[in-house]
Amino acid sequence: MTLFDGIVARIVETPGLSVNVLERGGDDPRTPPDRTVVLIHGNASSSLFWQELMEDLPHDLRVIAIDLRGYGGTEHAPIDATGGVRDFSDDVHATLEALSIPTAHLVGWSLGAGVVMQYALDHPVLSLTLEAPVSPYGFGGTRRDGTRLTDDDAGTGGGAANPDFVQRLIDHDTGTDAPNSPRNVFRAHYVAPGYQTEHEDVWVESMLTTSTATGNYPGDSEKTENWPGFAAGRIGVLNTLAPGNYDVSGIVDLEEKFPILWIHGALDPIVSDASLYDLNNLGKLGIVPGWPGEEAAPPQEMVSQMRDVLARYADAGGEVTEVDLEDTGHTPHLERPTEFRHALLEVIGYVGHPHDPAPPTEAIILRSSD
Repeated sequence: MTLFDGIVARIVETPGLSVNVLERGGDDPRTPPDRTVVLIHGNASSSLFWQELMEDLPHDLRVIAIDLRGYGGTEHAPIDATGGVRDFSDDVHATLEALSIPTAHLVGWSLGAGVVMQYALDHPVLSLTLEAPVSPYGFGGTRRDGTRLTDDDAGTGGGAANPDFVQRLIDHDTGTDAPNSPRNVFRAHYVAPGYQTEHEDVWVESMLTTSTATGNYPGDSEKTENWPGFAAGRIGVLNTLAPGNYDVSGIVDLEEKFPILWIHGALDPIVSDASLYDLNNLGKLGIVPGWPGEEAAPPQEMVSQMRDVLARYADAGGEVTEVDLEDTGHTPHLERPTEFRHALLEVIGYVGHPHDPAPPTEAIILRSSD
């Protein structure tokens, strides 16, 4: 595990799982919850992806990055997908309990954003930062209003993974010869064209920690007569986001509202209204044959769904800030670190610090009074 200067790793033992966390060596464990930030990574990654941000945040904060089960240095326990991402969010809660952290500011990236939204449905939080978040209705297989296209969630879940990418994870492929190598997937889909970094080897190392054991990534699938011939299974990462298992739109109805930051890139090919990972969109584009048409299998409007739900959250009394970053892909905290840092500090109430940069120009603030 490649750790940057000042970043330390340790295993936290919870009742059900050994969990790896990254911390900053100088952070005070007595820091109060309102100055504690918890970072949750996305799919095919780990806490290693957060290290630049951890280094950059003010040092009177306590910053913790948690590896989800089956990623990084955390135990590779199987995932019951029938509860959505609740295995993940329960692990996060158990970890914070073991660290005596009753609540905190939670930051989730992609899959991790879904995890922190589920966490907020079950436990108190001080704020949520949703970076390139999965739709509140899961990944694939829904209309804009969140209703499911089929009762078996055809075209979603474990069967939607690219088998060549999975094999290259198993083979620990660090090269660039194949389009589906983790390094090429990172370059083509995690970040926008033009992104430069000296840490690409670390990001690829992080991707390669993804467990492909039974019950982890990607998960199982079922046969179906519905196009494209497979439906969601019951175990594994991708099945946690099948719409029959996952729906966190209930945050709208939470009595206690907390501020939410939604920050995403305009060039994100993964979470989009025309996602290159959505089988229905790939069918529409002619990449997957036999697409039954717009009425039966419309592409999922992922960004629009998130905007709709967060607008309802604001209408119900919450405060939402949306930051839509141009020329940015799926990883704003790497691609636009200054804007990401400022937006995060603002949502946690850490504004006006002498080292705080200018606010992101793309911010749109929705409040209950709007």
